[in-house]
Amino acid sequence: MHKFIRPIVLILGLFLSIPAHTQVKGRDTLRLTLKEAETQFLQNNLELIQSQFDISQARAEVLTAKLFDNPEVSFENIFINSENRTILDFSRNNGQFTAALSQLIRTAGKRNKNIQLTKLGAEQAELQFADLLRTLRYTLRSDFFKIYFLEQTSKVYGTEIESLLQTLPVFQAQFKKGNVARKEVLRIQSQLYTLQAELSSLNNDIDDVQSELKLLLRARAETFIIADATINLDGKKFLQAFSYQQMQDSAYRNRADLKLAKKAVEYTDVNYRLQKALAVPDVTISLTYDKQGNFLRDYNGLGISMPLPFFNRNQGAIKQAGIAISASKAALTRQQDVIQNELDNSYQSALRQEKLFNGFDPAFRADFSHLIDEVSKNYQKRNVSLLEFLDFYDSFKENTTQMNNLQMDYINALEQLNYVTGTPFFNH
Repeated sequence: MHKFIRPIVLILGLFLSIPAHTQVKGRDTLRLTLKEAETQFLQNNLELIQSQFDISQARAEVLTAKLFDNPEVSFENIFINSENRTILDFSRNNGQFTAALSQLIRTAGKRNKNIQLTKLGAEQAELQFADLLRTLRYTLRSDFFKIYFLEQTSKVYGTEIESLLQTLPVFQAQFKKGNVARKEVLRIQSQLYTLQAELSSLNNDIDDVQSELKLLLRARAETFIIADATINLDGKKFLQAFSYQQMQDSAYRNRADLKLAKKAVEYTDVNYRLQKALAVPDVTISLTYDKQGNFLRDYNGLGISMPLPFFNRNQGAIKQAGIAISASKAALTRQQDVIQNELDNSYQSALRQEKLFNGFDPAFRADFSHLIDEVSKNYQKRNVSLLEFLDFYDSFKENTTQMNNLQMDYINALEQLNYVTGTPFFNH
């Protein structure tokens, strides 16, 4: 029997030494710190680049609004002189032509109001960019930490699976020799298949997050990103550094979506004044010259024209603009309510996560890891059975997974507070 115990003990020793490799062989790996990931994100993200083009377009509209209307010029020459049968007669005595120069003059401050409106549009585009950046950065940081902790969990699975893959054939061989019971072989097989299924599901989750992160960074699709991080949250109480009022004031001051809602109120107000101004007719001033087609030769005329606002006084657009003001004010109030509720929900969640995490003894994980070493030694001495050892290691796996999830939830709660306040209060 001692000839059988020795190889099994050596194989089980692999439980604590075999690394996990969840990425597919042959795939390129890209190791990034959080700072490096954020730098690459700012440089390469296509959504941000597209949004920057929107800002440029909005600024170009301001330039267009500042331009004055071009003057208009017209010229008319006699085509066929019926008296002398001359085509396009340009002679001094018999030729005839008229020329006119006109200029449209905007009234009621339409040009200035339109310039102000386009400037507000450009500011809105900038705020939309800022809000997009806030959202995508939150997604980036959340994905980075999620990948880190999921990978830590996958290593625990990988270690046990690799050990069981080497243990199972040995036990199957010993079963055929009658040295072990069939139930032990079935227990190992059951444990192995369960772990493989769980790891497969975990790897699917990792691939989903990897896909989203690679899209944010514009990394190659076949690249596997390794989150390079050193995280120690033990005993830290981040929320004590800032009061709830500080966070609320920061949210009202820095949230781009709230600024955007305020800017929308300004925009609708200016648009309302512009629509009222559009009801005032514009004036066209013109200069006319007629060589000899008028009551006297070389006629010079000064003219002025304007539409008469009898029917169309822009009533519909003015009414729509007035309604838009009320709607934008309601949207602003709603956005303020949204921020209050988001902040309260995120703050309470962060408090619970911090209390839960700090409620665990920091030495627990180290003691538990030390304990599994002792159990392994006792197994080698045959003080515990293989099945007892597997059950204990399964508990170790569950505990490690739970602690990784707890840390991930804690960090995500802090990142959520950064997101809802629009301020990087918490950096890990």
